[in-house]
Amino acid sequence: MKRNHARNPNLQNAPHQGGSSTPNSSVDVFVSINTWNEPSPVEKLEEMLSEKQRNHHVLKSEPAIARILTQDNSGQQRIQYICRATPPSGIYNLASYRAPVGRLASLPIGSQVTLPNKKILTVLERAMLRPVYDLAGWDSRDSVLTGENFGPFTIESFRVFLKGLEKDGAPEDILAQLIGEDSVKANIFEGLRRNVITKMGLRDQPVLDQYQDEIFRLPLNTRLMILGPPGTGKTTTLIRRLGQKLDTVYLDETERKLIEATVNGVATHRDSWIMFTPTKLLKQYLKEAFARERVPASDLRIVTWHDFRRELARTKLRILKTATGSGTFVLKESLPSLRPAAQENPIQWYSDFNAWQQSTFIQNLHGATETLVAGNQNSVSRLGKRLEAIIARADKSSLASIFRALVAEVPNAQAFVASVKEVSDMQIKEGLNHHLGQNRALLDDLARFMDELLQTEAIDSDEQDDLDTEDETSGALQTDRTVALNAYMQAVRAKARAIASKRSMSKDSRNNKIVEWLGDRTLSEAALAGIGADLVLQNNARQFVNPVKRYLDGIPTRYRAYRRMHQERGDWYAKDGYDSKEVHPLELDVVLLSVLRAASDLLSVPDVLRNIDAPVWSSLSPIADLYRNQILVDEATDFSPIQLACMASLAEPRIRSFFACGDFNQRLTTWGTRSEHDLKWVYADVEIKRVTVSYRQSRQLNDLARAIVQAVGGADQTVTLPEHVDSEGFAPVLLESAADHHVIVDWLANRIREIESFVKQLPSTAVFVNSETAVKPISDALNVALSEHNIRVQACSDGQFIGQDMDVCVFDIQHIKGLEFEAVFFVGIDSLARMQPELFDKYLYVGTTRAATYLGVTCEQTLPAAMEALRPQFRKDWK
Repeated sequence: MKRNHARNPNLQNAPHQGGSSTPNSSVDVFVSINTWNEPSPVEKLEEMLSEKQRNHHVLKSEPAIARILTQDNSGQQRIQYICRATPPSGIYNLASYRAPVGRLASLPIGSQVTLPNKKILTVLERAMLRPVYDLAGWDSRDSVLTGENFGPFTIESFRVFLKGLEKDGAPEDILAQLIGEDSVKANIFEGLRRNVITKMGLRDQPVLDQYQDEIFRLPLNTRLMILGPPGTGKTTTLIRRLGQKLDTVYLDETERKLIEATVNGVATHRDSWIMFTPTKLLKQYLKEAFARERVPASDLRIVTWHDFRRELARTKLRILKTATGSGTFVLKESLPSLRPAAQENPIQWYSDFNAWQQSTFIQNLHGATETLVAGNQNSVSRLGKRLEAIIARADKSSLASIFRALVAEVPNAQAFVASVKEVSDMQIKEGLNHHLGQNRALLDDLARFMDELLQTEAIDSDEQDDLDTEDETSGALQTDRTVALNAYMQAVRAKARAIASKRSMSKDSRNNKIVEWLGDRTLSEAALAGIGADLVLQNNARQFVNPVKRYLDGIPTRYRAYRRMHQERGDWYAKDGYDSKEVHPLELDVVLLSVLRAASDLLSVPDVLRNIDAPVWSSLSPIADLYRNQILVDEATDFSPIQLACMASLAEPRIRSFFACGDFNQRLTTWGTRSEHDLKWVYADVEIKRVTVSYRQSRQLNDLARAIVQAVGGADQTVTLPEHVDSEGFAPVLLESAADHHVIVDWLANRIREIESFVKQLPSTAVFVNSETAVKPISDALNVALSEHNIRVQACSDGQFIGQDMDVCVFDIQHIKGLEFEAVFFVGIDSLARMQPELFDKYLYVGTTRAATYLGVTCEQTLPAAMEALRPQFRKDWK
C-alpha cells in the first residue's frame, strides 16, 4: 500500500462538534419575490439549504466510508474517497456512494468502471472505513484493506496502525518498544472479522457488494425482484436503491425526464414512494434503516398491507361499509368463506371472477342498448343504435377503448335522462300536491315513519338506480321534509318502474315499505304505468351517463353476485357459515385488484390522465391520487400474487417502478407467492435477480439451514459465505423431553449465561415461542432465572419491542420475519410441527436463519420426523 496516500488532507481535521459549515443563506438572495403568487422559489431554496445541512451533519460524524486508489486509461493514479452524503463542492476527490463513481467502493481489485464522462478507472487498492471521533481524535475501527499484492486485512484501529508506520528510530524505553510492537501486531488481522450483533434491527452495511451494487443502480423504471436466502442483504439493497432514486442529483437524464413527465413532476418525487412490509415489528426496524440513509420514513411511507388495504377499501374506494352508509361489505379477518382452492390457486380464482364481472357488465350494457333501440322515441332509438355499435366491439376491444368510445355519447345520454326526469318529477309532484292539499302533514308523517324503518341490506335494482342520481333537493339543507320528499319521489319511481316492467318490488326494500305505507296517496296505476315506461328507458340510458363510475362502483356488487353463484357450485367458496355482507381479507384483495387494474388500464391512456378532472373520468381521481413513483415490497413471498398485483397497480403509469425482495423458502403464509410464475403474472417483464452470499450466519448454522431446505423439499438455492471471512461458529444445541416449563427455563438461562461468558458481553438474543399466550410466562420465568446476573428479559407481545437493545427478547414466532440476532432459541419445535403442519418447515427455516452464531432448540418430546436427519448437527451445549 502506498503510504503517502494514507490520509486525505481535506478530511483529516474535519470537526466533530460545533455548527455546520454551511454559509448563512436565505431568501435574501432573490432580488424580488412575489410570495403570494410564487412561493416555490422560497420553498425550493429552503429545502436545498436543509438538505445541505443534513449532508454536512452526516459528514461531520462520518467523513468517508471508503478510500480507493484508482488508475485511469492513461496510467494516471488517483485517490478517491467515498462518503454516504452529498459532499460540499471544492473537494475534488470526495464523492457520494450514490454517484456513479461510488461503484468503485463495491468492485474487487482489478475491476474497471466506466464513468459518465467515458473515463475508465481500474481499482488498485481499497480501504473500507468506519470512522469514529473520540477524545484522541479521528480513528477508523475494523477497517478492511485490500490491494493487488496484499490483503484483505482487518485493522482494528487505523490510528494505531498509522502511528506504527510513523515511528522512526528506536525508543530509549525497550519495554515500551516491545509493548508497542505487540499492540501493532494485535491490531492487524488477516482476513475479515465477523461482527457480533449487539442490537436488534438491520445491520448497517455502508457499502454493498459488487452484485448488490449493480442491482441498486438499475434504472428507475425497472420492475425488479431480488431472490435470495436470509442474510444476503436483499432489504439493504432495496433501501439503498430507494435512497439513490429519491436523490435526483444522482439520476441520469432519462430518469429525470420520466419524473418530470408525471403529474407533479420533480416537486413531489422525494415523497412519492411507499413500501409494504408484512409485520409491524419489521416496519419499525425498516424505519431505523431508512434513517441511516437519510430518508424520512413516516407511517405513510412504510405500511403493512393489512392496514393499507382496510383504509383503501374503506375511505378511498368505498368497498367497505362506513358509518356514513357507503360501502358494500363488512371485513371479517377469520371469515370461513373460502375453500382451500381459493388460497392454493389465487390467480385462477381472480381471473375467473374478473372475466365474469367484465362480461356481466358488458351484457348489462347490451341489454340496455336493446331496450333503447326498441324505445318509442326516434331520438332514443338512434341513441341506442349508436351505443349498440360501440358495445358490439366489446369482445374485440379493450375495456379502456370501449369507455373512450362511450364518452362521446355521454352528453346525449345525459340530455335524455334529464328530460325524462324533468317530466316524470313534474307528474309525481303534481300528484303529491294533490295529496298535500288533503293532508298538509303528509311529509311530516312520512318522515316519522322513515325514522322507524330498520335499515336493510336488500336494495333492489330500482333503488340502486335512484341512488345514482341526485334529487333537486340534494344541494339544499336536508330537513326532515326534504328527506321525506326525496324518499317519496324514489318510492313512487320504483313503483312506476315495477308496473311498467310487470314485476314485483322487493318485499324487504325500503321503497316497497314506503309504498305500502303510502297506500293510495301516490298516482293512479295508469299514470304510474306511463311514467314507468319512460323511467325504464331512463334507467337504461343512465348506464351510459357515467359508465366508468358505474363500472368501478359496481365491482363489489358484481362480486357478491359471483360469490353467491359459486357458493352453489362449491368450487371457491364454502356454502354457508357467513353472511352475504361479510368478506374475508383475501376476498377483499380480489375485489381491490379488479378495481385497481381497471383504473390502471384507463389511466395508462395519456388523454384520460390529462382530462381526469372531467366528470366522465373523475371517478378515477381517487385512484390516481394513490400512485407513487416507486413501489417497494419487503418479504414479498409472504404476500399473495393478488396482493402483490394490487401493490404493483399503485405504480405511476409513466414510470412503473416496482422493486421487491424475498425468498420462497421463507414464505410464512398459506396464501403467499410460491413461484417465479406467480411473479411473472404480476409483471410479465419483471427482472429476477439472485443474491447468494450470506453475510449473517456462521458456517455451522449456514450448513444447518441448507440441510433444512433439503430435508423438507424446499426451493433449492445456492448459498455461499463471503470470501476471507472467519465464519467459524458453534454447532446448534438441542434439548429434548422438555415438556416441563421449569426445565426449559433453566436450560435457556444456562445457555444465555454461556453466551455472555464467551462473547464477554450479552449480544442480541431472542427466544421464539409458538403462541402469544406463551410469551409472557416464558419471559417472566426467565427474568427470575437470570436476575442474579442482571440480565433482563422483555416480553414482546404482539411483536412490539419496547425494551433496550441488551434485553433478551421473547417473541411469538409469527413476528420474526426480517429480524436478525446473534443468538436465537426455538422453544417447543415439535409442538409447532403439530400446530402448523402446512408451514412448519417454513417457520423452522426462518427461525433458524434469524441466528448469526448461536442456535438453541427445545422439544417437548423429540425432534419432529422431518428433522430427524438433522440430529447429527446438534450438540447438548456449547462448553
